[in-house]
Amino acid sequence: MKKLIPSYVRVPLLFAIVFAALEYFIDSGDKPAFIKFPMVALFLGVFLFLLIAIEIVVDAVDKVTYHLLTDEQKKQLAEAQSVSFTESEWYQNLVSKLTRSKEIESEQDIMLDHDYDGIKELDNVLPPWWVYLFYGTIIFAAVYLVRFHIVGDYTQTEEFNKEVALAELEKSKLPKDPADEVSYETVVAVTDDASLAKGKEIFTNACAACHKVDGGGLVGPNLTDKHWINGGGIKNIFKIISEGSKNNPSMVAWKSNLSSKDIQSVASYILTLEGSNPPDAKAAEGEIWVETAEAVPATAAVVDSSKVEAPKK
Repeated sequence: MKKLIPSYVRVPLLFAIVFAALEYFIDSGDKPAFIKFPMVALFLGVFLFLLIAIEIVVDAVDKVTYHLLTDEQKKQLAEAQSVSFTESEWYQNLVSKLTRSKEIESEQDIMLDHDYDGIKELDNVLPPWWVYLFYGTIIFAAVYLVRFHIVGDYTQTEEFNKEVALAELEKSKLPKDPADEVSYETVVAVTDDASLAKGKEIFTNACAACHKVDGGGLVGPNLTDKHWINGGGIKNIFKIISEGSKNNPSMVAWKSNLSSKDIQSVASYILTLEGSNPPDAKAAEGEIWVETAEAVPATAAVVDSSKVEAPKK
């Protein structure tokens, strides 16, 4: 393959294949992947660098191997390759300029006087491609220093928050099925076995650490009596699970982790715990909740602050 396809064709071809594959498999929206995702551009740069470096090394190995052949072997090799394509003169000149390597016949000119048990040392200069790459890292470091440590451009935290905000914006554009959306205004208690089983599963995994598996209360309050700190009923329970409690940091908002349908299932399951009277349940907290035609919103519930000492549900 090396002799049939010249390096100046093989390297761009392999790079184009990898570039096209990344663009095809990475969903970058209306922008190319290497522009929208800096890591893709970095990968492509490293990949191209490795391709060129490998070609240079292979070319050097080929030259050394060729000079180790006998005259007869060189003649046979020339005859075998007579039907293959040869690399153009400009490419050979390019490789020579990039490597500045000396032919074996000319190595005597750069031979040092050092002799280690018959092993001698060549005074080869660094390849220009390596030197230019090193200069490039210095320029990059200088630009980075000025931009982020002197001028004071965005920090990594700001960049992260910006990316999160963009992701949330893209997420908000996704089509939503109205049947899967439940809000405080539309939520009703579900009674089917599948929904209650789902609610029990979520409650056991997410809520039992504070309220116990039986709902009797541990760090959090007892969920099995008629007393409620933030108001009872399906609407208020749905709201406190979804948005969390401002008065108790332990009761976090679950709307970013659970869908509204799942929160409805959990809230409905909690309603079924009333009157179960589990052993070692916590004492009642808050006010007795009486369900009326118009449920009182959680924000309007009246609480006696002298009685509220335990975490709120």
